[in-house]
Amino acid sequence: MAVSSRRPQPPRSKARAKPRSKKDRHFVTALARGLDVLACFRTGDALLGNGDLAERCRLPKSTVSRLSQTLARLGYLRYVEDAAKYRLGGSTLALGSAMLSGMAIRQLARPMMQEVADFSMAVVALGVRVELGIIYIEVCRNKAALTLSLDVGSRVPLASTAMGRAYFAAATDPERDEILDLLRAVDEATWPRRRRSLETGLQAAIEQQRKAGCCSSFGEWQPDVNGIAIGFRPGGGLPTMALNCGGPSFSLPRPFLMDEVRPRLSSVVRRLEEALGNEALRSQSISHSGRSPGTRR
Repeated sequence: MAVSSRRPQPPRSKARAKPRSKKDRHFVTALARGLDVLACFRTGDALLGNGDLAERCRLPKSTVSRLSQTLARLGYLRYVEDAAKYRLGGSTLALGSAMLSGMAIRQLARPMMQEVADFSMAVVALGVRVELGIIYIEVCRNKAALTLSLDVGSRVPLASTAMGRAYFAAATDPERDEILDLLRAVDEATWPRRRRSLETGLQAAIEQQRKAGCCSSFGEWQPDVNGIAIGFRPGGGLPTMALNCGGPSFSLPRPFLMDEVRPRLSSVVRRLEEALGNEALRSQSISHSGRSPGTRR
């Protein structure tokens, strides 16, 4: 039995950051719009029509129609005639697979994450940010436990989850500003009222990670779900990430997460940083010596 991770939601509009200046000759608007169309697909969206895509992209339907046909010809979308809608194509899967296979941190983290999942009888996940959500790139769970129905590729909101808050706490100042711009763009009309509470909550996350060593969400994302997370910058060209442990509140009470699980999550982050740091130093040493790995003098 799994605790549902989805709740009914209204149609989502794509959050848009501040438009780039027309003087930015390096920015290709047509390419950006095509990628916006692909980004409209979320977990659970098997099929989307041009009307759905136009609403989420905030672009004219005629423009979206041309973009979707082009993406279909290139294999990034696949047209389903019976439904007159599109699904993601194989070329999109190839991109995601290439990204995941290039992240050695997943292989390093998996056995450590599984240890914490088995101890807590919950879900432990590693994630990166995409706009206003966190995408899971690795997930470990205890097989005998009641767990959230989340897997690699699942997306959780940034502002209300422990994972999202931990990410924000570990992000650079420019990225934090970008996140706030995206939050503002979701609904300009209500932003003046929402800004104080959102900024206060995210600022509190920074303080919580600094003082407690993690960020938390106890029933704030979903009433029956608790979780803690730690944000960190792994280095080596990898993006900022967050590592979390979460699950049903009845099996993961606040004292257990903070007193027992938190130090174990912290140990995983520390070991990952040490392993990646040693690998970076090794690569630099090889580069400076002009030798390739395994070469003997």
